[in-house]
Amino acid sequence: MKAFLIAGTASGVGKTTVALAIMAAFRRRGLVVQPFKCGPDFLDTKHHSEVCNRSSRNLDTWMLNADANRAVFCRACVGADVAVVEGMMGLFDAVTGDSDAGSSAEIAKLLKLPIVLVVDASKSARSVAAVVRGFEVFDPELNFAGVILNGVAGQSHFRLLKNAIQSGCETPVLGWLLYQSEITIQERHLGLEFPAEQSNSENKVEILARLAEEHLNLDVLLDQLSDLAEIQVARGRSVQASVRIGVARDQAFSFYYQDNMDLLREAGAEIVEFSPLNDRSLPADLDALYFGGGYPELYAEQLSENIQMQEQIRAFAKSNRPIYAECGGLIYLSRGISTNSGCLNVSQTSLVKKYSMIGLLPIDLEMTDSLVDFGYVDVEFTSDCLLGPKGTIVRGHSFHFSRIAVRDEISTAYNVTYSLSGQHGIEGYTGGNLLASYVHIHFGADPALATSFVDHVSKVKHELSVAA
Repeated sequence: MKAFLIAGTASGVGKTTVALAIMAAFRRRGLVVQPFKCGPDFLDTKHHSEVCNRSSRNLDTWMLNADANRAVFCRACVGADVAVVEGMMGLFDAVTGDSDAGSSAEIAKLLKLPIVLVVDASKSARSVAAVVRGFEVFDPELNFAGVILNGVAGQSHFRLLKNAIQSGCETPVLGWLLYQSEITIQERHLGLEFPAEQSNSENKVEILARLAEEHLNLDVLLDQLSDLAEIQVARGRSVQASVRIGVARDQAFSFYYQDNMDLLREAGAEIVEFSPLNDRSLPADLDALYFGGGYPELYAEQLSENIQMQEQIRAFAKSNRPIYAECGGLIYLSRGISTNSGCLNVSQTSLVKKYSMIGLLPIDLEMTDSLVDFGYVDVEFTSDCLLGPKGTIVRGHSFHFSRIAVRDEISTAYNVTYSLSGQHGIEGYTGGNLLASYVHIHFGADPALATSFVDHVSKVKHELSVAA
């Protein structure tokens, strides 16, 4: 199997477009492509999965240790012909400015992946060579397999750029892409739109594949990639499911790490999906609920009008069965949220509307026009909770355009430290067997998280059966 990492000189240079084009072209050649995304991104992975027909996985050297990243990579690559890893931000962009901790470069070195560098050349000429040369020499441990120039005006512009790079750099130029509106993925306040929301998504994939075949030298790329050593996979234990966990999944709730689901299954959970938007009742015989992040604010009216589902979830909570919620899930379990069309990029008029939610948390939320507490988060459990005992320390990620406007008295289970601001706070709102937080946690950060969750659910299930 072959593998490489697609990195950018900065955010916004077209990494995702290039990655999807290459994935689509390899798929059209009949190759089995395993996609990955560096960092905590939930949206790029959806587009990867759509193109490759395999679940894209997150690699993250800040949230996960080296062994956990290797395990995610090796297990996902089983049965694949080629692994394509899309980087995050610029290649060397990290948690701090004085090391590569948490960067795409660190992942490339950890997994020994050659790098294809994407450069936005739309406003460049010979100076592009200085940029490429700078990346080549900045970290001698890295191996560059090629350069792809994005936003090129045409053949003449490409020849100029290629000559400049070839005259002053060692990395081969693999080709170029020009801007085409028909393959542009629209963005909104949390990132790219979902594949299903894109018009003619299947046609876009075909266009991407054709552009890659026409303008990128994929044969040269594949030829120079070394075959990875046989991948050794530590198989997860085969466990018969002992509990049923209902996972909310639809247009409003879809931000989940695939590895979280796998780890829950290995701990003994059966995952049963349902839609708070479209279903009128919960699936039968559930022992716990898991609400991930997503876009509940975009579907607030529809969620608030699904009274039958709201009543079912309130009854579920009243039965004392466990509920875990992250970010968008926290919004759904609150008393309500105030939205405005301006912050959601719907129109220029900021018309405030309030929508009632489940009401399990004594908090009211409001949308904001900028990110709140953005970035990686250190989490310490200050009391026993669904995910583990007091004293547990894990890392997560915070990414939301909302905030708590009103909060009545409520217990908390987290002390958090935000990496970018350095600020501290209390989080992890609890009540009974409920745990809700803005923080997204990758269970691979500590395999005991999934085990603790399932064990807690099993314990409650047993207690309820005895009481009955």
